[in-house]
Amino acid sequence: MNAEKAYDLAEKTYAEFGVDIEQATKKLAEKSISLQCWQGDDVAGFERTGVALTGGIMATGNYPGKPRNAAELRGDLEEAISLIPGPHRVNLQAIYGEFNGKVDRDEFEPEHFDGWVSWAKDKNLGLDFNSTYFSHPQSDTGFTLSSKDEGTRLFWVEHAKHSRQISAYIGKRLGTPCIHDLWIPDGMKDSCVDRMGYRRLLTKSLDEIYAEKYPQGHLKDTLESKLFGLGSECYVVGSHDFYLAYALKHSLLVCIDMGHYHPTESIGDKLSAILLQMPELMLHVSRGVRWDSDHVPVVDDQLRDTMLEVVRCDALDRVHLALDYFDASINRVAAWIVGGRATQKALLSALLEPHKMLLEAEEAGDYTGRLALLEEAKALPLGAVWNKFCADQGVPSDHEWMNEIRKYEKNVQSKRR
Repeated sequence: MNAEKAYDLAEKTYAEFGVDIEQATKKLAEKSISLQCWQGDDVAGFERTGVALTGGIMATGNYPGKPRNAAELRGDLEEAISLIPGPHRVNLQAIYGEFNGKVDRDEFEPEHFDGWVSWAKDKNLGLDFNSTYFSHPQSDTGFTLSSKDEGTRLFWVEHAKHSRQISAYIGKRLGTPCIHDLWIPDGMKDSCVDRMGYRRLLTKSLDEIYAEKYPQGHLKDTLESKLFGLGSECYVVGSHDFYLAYALKHSLLVCIDMGHYHPTESIGDKLSAILLQMPELMLHVSRGVRWDSDHVPVVDDQLRDTMLEVVRCDALDRVHLALDYFDASINRVAAWIVGGRATQKALLSALLEPHKMLLEAEEAGDYTGRLALLEEAKALPLGAVWNKFCADQGVPSDHEWMNEIRKYEKNVQSKRR
């Protein structure tokens, strides 16, 4: 059966469930995903060479072909973007500026990111930004914005202020709001006695950081929590509860990272609770395997359930999607593509859910029929719709895109030494 016949049959099948395929694919085609630059080089950045990755995070593997500079990283991003259908953004860490000399993090300026801004403008991409609190001598104690050493705390406050200034500059230059995300590794490996003290200091730092206001059209601020990290197994200062309360009080947004919660927690269940009180949020798409291991996302139950809740909440325009993982054990460009396409595929599946029929069964108290229909929906012909969507977007199908990566690896990545 060829692709056109498969799609025609899929269209008829979905129509029997009251689902409009064209409307679903139109919504998918308009939804952007922000690709994380740090997948491309294992979170190394361009600040200093040979710096060990610290802060409770770890990239495993040593696959050949890692980019050596910003130009090569941007080339890899272009290759990935060309193989992921739909519009896109790129998510930067502060350490990916082009510094041309030694510049410490409390001295980063907008000009250090002009290369990225010019590139993004040329490629019609939006940019997002993350201040960087790991892999630095001032974070070696395990505390940054909550440090009891005032010099250390103020160093990181200044870094955050500069990062927000850079983010606002990027948003203004590109004409689309830049989302600045703040995540810190602060915490303790073993039991902590003064939990309140560290959180009081973090509150003080955040008050200082967010004192300066920027236009919403240039900058949106998110706070990202974590359950634990390597070296912070027993206590994390910036917990979900802390940031959610702070964000609601100060009219900021939160970032929900799919790897930053207990493996048995439902990320999707959190969305309706938060979106009732908050206008928007950021969702970092990742896959934790037994812990926050930043695996490449695949279409698993967690991702499907999360995207279903985005759609069921009618929140496509309120939930910003960004990838967040780093895998050096496989081709790094392919890792972007697998994760990006998996996110889109899960979102398409959610858009194609027979929501009206399911809701009617639920409202009628027909929970047996609801359960049966939920199971039946899992076998609907998603693949035919996805392949047609890729073709309409001028992007290879799942069966074809790895051929392009093989060529890129041979012609570009293999020549890097």
